[in-house]
Amino acid sequence: MLRASIVIRILFALCLLAATFNHARAILQHGLLWDYGYGNKINLTSKVYWDVLTILDPLAAILLFGKPRAGIWLTVAIIVSDVIHNTYYVAMNDQWLAPFYLAQIGFLVAVLGLAPVAARAFPSGCQAPA
Repeated sequence: MLRASIVIRILFALCLLAATFNHARAILQHGLLWDYGYGNKINLTSKVYWDVLTILDPLAAILLFGKPRAGIWLTVAIIVSDVIHNTYYVAMNDQWLAPFYLAQIGFLVAVLGLAPVAARAFPSGCQAPA
């Protein structure tokens, strides 16, 4: 079970680091609080949310190995909130087949299916072996 957990956590970390790269690149190219091409249709809280993911995504990737249960559940929280949040803009702009959205849905399905398997290796209160 520990080996499966490690493989799953590596997969999650790689996806989170790819997302970190995308958010960091957007900030470097467009500055903080970029509208991601949605113009005045987007509110400030959405801009802040996307910028905060630049910090939360790598934090979750680190926690996946330092404090695995916390990292797993932070990963779940990030992708669930991201898909819920982004679905609003996807629906508003009829972007259901946009590659970014399909990738997020794919990661959501993988995380929801695999997070319990990864977490089973670490019973409540137990963390990664030193």
